[in-house]
Amino acid sequence: MSKALSIQIGPLKKNEVEEAERIMRAAFSTFLGLPSPEEFMGDRQLLTPRAQAPHVTVLAARAEGKLIGTNAATRWGSFAFFGPLTVLPEYWDRGVAQALLEATVKVIDRWGVRHSGLYTFAQSAKHVGLYQKFDYWPQHLTAILTRTPPEKPPVTGRSGAGRAGPGGLTPKDTTPMLLSGLKKAARAEAIKACAKLTDRISKGLDLTGEISAVMAQGVGDVVLTERRGVLDGFAICMTGPGSEGGVKVCYIKFGAVRGGSGAEERLDGLMDGCEAFAASRGATVEAGVNLARGDVFRQLRSRGYRVMTQGVAMQRPNVEGFNRAKSWVLDDWR
Repeated sequence: MSKALSIQIGPLKKNEVEEAERIMRAAFSTFLGLPSPEEFMGDRQLLTPRAQAPHVTVLAARAEGKLIGTNAATRWGSFAFFGPLTVLPEYWDRGVAQALLEATVKVIDRWGVRHSGLYTFAQSAKHVGLYQKFDYWPQHLTAILTRTPPEKPPVTGRSGAGRAGPGGLTPKDTTPMLLSGLKKAARAEAIKACAKLTDRISKGLDLTGEISAVMAQGVGDVVLTERRGVLDGFAICMTGPGSEGGVKVCYIKFGAVRGGSGAEERLDGLMDGCEAFAASRGATVEAGVNLARGDVFRQLRSRGYRVMTQGVAMQRPNVEGFNRAKSWVLDDWR
């Protein structure tokens, strides 16, 4: 029988980030049965960018004089999610995860968000049961899909690309651009437009912090599509050294298009832009879709995306949030 463990929970220190990444890889590779920690996520960094982001709080568990686990809480305006929650395998089943969760829920409660969630292994009764203790309830599966895009012209700043002649715009004639290609004033206006779009999807949902962190850290870009000067959609794409996507993956951390009539065409236009950006980096595209958004999932499958893995989305309180049929959103809460 293991002796009682004295666990201290506090903020992750800057000099602990590398070790936290190592612990995360060790935990996941052990659970998944991988031969070595290096095989989990390759060169992708899940904790390092988050530890530097103002909208993320990374908590650390320490015991016996060392770091033994972490959990990251991320705020998107009125919504928050947490993870990855990882503990060194030799400290499993000793109350570390529960201690991290207790502290995490306190952080989320202080933020006063409308609802919060997480992504976990659907097949693991142990994981699901742990989160249920904190009133998180399993809902729909979230699929992680991937596709290697064909070669396409790169997306840059504002241009007339996609404009039709005197007949006007066809449904797919959106103008794709990168946030990095816009001047300072135009960039600020674009970020405001993104916040207005997400607020329509779910009151208070705001990705401004995520966008700002990606741009400040240089770990990706934001693909924007517009038509007649109106924002159609945007996607936060993480790729490159030190990013959540790494050098081989263009990871869409969050994407959304305006709903209603024409949403299918707007989603196609956004994915065209994301795929062009990924192709310019020599990367595959990876995106998460909650299966409550069946139309979004079917549309990506029709574009040639395949399901790589899937988990279950759990939410507190037990409401649909923006995981609903007419929510044209790409995301996952890993």
